[in-house]
Amino acid sequence: MFAVLKTGGKQYRVQSGDLLRVEKLAADAGETIQFNEVLMLGGDTTVVGAPFVADAAVQAEVVDQVKGDKVINFVRRRRKHSSKRTKGHRQKLTLVRVTEILAAGAGKSGVKTAVGSGSVSGEAAAPKAAKKAAAPKASAAQAAAGDDLKILSGIGPALEKKLHEAGVTSFAQIAAWSADDVTEMDEKLSFKGRIEREGWIEQAKELAK
Repeated sequence: MFAVLKTGGKQYRVQSGDLLRVEKLAADAGETIQFNEVLMLGGDTTVVGAPFVADAAVQAEVVDQVKGDKVINFVRRRRKHSSKRTKGHRQKLTLVRVTEILAAGAGKSGVKTAVGSGSVSGEAAAPKAAKKAAAPKASAAQAAAGDDLKILSGIGPALEKKLHEAGVTSFAQIAAWSADDVTEMDEKLSFKGRIEREGWIEQAKELAK
């Protein structure tokens, strides 16, 4: 039996025993976590979700927190006085080993739900059924946290979506960012300096009280 799951904005085809590197999750080595966004189940019978398979999940054990290979970005502007710039980046990742694929019963498993680099919730929460077409659809991350990040200065719907994809869903997460976290988020959001310029961390600390 195999499953296709979604996490960190990417999709993975997994089977029990597979070793997987995913976008960083807030979990320690040895913890068991659960991915509830299952797009498809395969095997004797194929089940395709709409968009997710109801009450299905993939459970995995966190092996370690690692970093990906270094990526070097070199930019040269020949018409700007031979300006040159070299920048390196190593993506933070979580190494997990798939332990079990649940075709049903995900909501009653009691295993922590992996929602991204910001946090891991205390209880499993299977994706809720889609609401009426006229109503806006909430992502699993929004359902888990619920903070309206657009309250922060300089954050619109597009930036809020990028933050959710990076696993940032609450004011408390932003308030706890370190200098390294700010640098990493600058890269992901493609708006270098905006976090400090708009004072997101200070605003988040006030809103998180």
